[in-house]
Amino acid sequence: MLIRSAAAALAFALAAPAAMAQEAAPAAQAETLPDISLGSDDAPLTVIEYASFTCGHCANFHAETWPKLKAEYVDTGKVKFIQRDVYFDQPGLWAGVLARCGGDEKFYAVSDMLFDEQKDWLAGGTGEEIAANLRKIGLKAGMTEEQMTACWEDTAKAERLIATFQQNATADGIEATPTFIIGGEKVMNQPWEDMKEIIDGKLAEAN
Repeated sequence: MLIRSAAAALAFALAAPAAMAQEAAPAAQAETLPDISLGSDDAPLTVIEYASFTCGHCANFHAETWPKLKAEYVDTGKVKFIQRDVYFDQPGLWAGVLARCGGDEKFYAVSDMLFDEQKDWLAGGTGEEIAANLRKIGLKAGMTEEQMTACWEDTAKAERLIATFQQNATADGIEATPTFIIGGEKVMNQPWEDMKEIIDGKLAEAN
């Protein structure tokens, strides 16, 4: 999926499921948010994934490739993994807010649920239906209705999410999702065996 312009991102940023405020500062003025990493901070290699919660290719990566990457490299301390959100549309932003609503410690668990159930929660014909579907995921993740509403009404947080997306994606020259930064090298989505070869090569260089 190709990334839209920063202007388009700002255009959809001001409408969220629980009635985000209609006035917001430009994302360029908002503070950025730190990465949420998975795995050892001392890992010799860092892998960054740029992904959108509404991207079908991203959902396929998380269903087919992510379990192998996590088991073989992240869980064994070889790779520190970072997922960076990309926002194409309103539902993607709403999902991004929800993923962070439970705190950093729940980010990857909620993220996995969003990708696993992507077709189901995106099946709503209206924004209200999609928002209701997202609430169901939040409830399963242990969030309360009040907690989710507060997160979606936090316009300042949405601005920071968009600013973070824009700054990171621009710096890394991201044009589509999923795209990976493996040991500083931009890598497009590809079969697991090909990605594994790149990861092994980067690890060999690091040792």
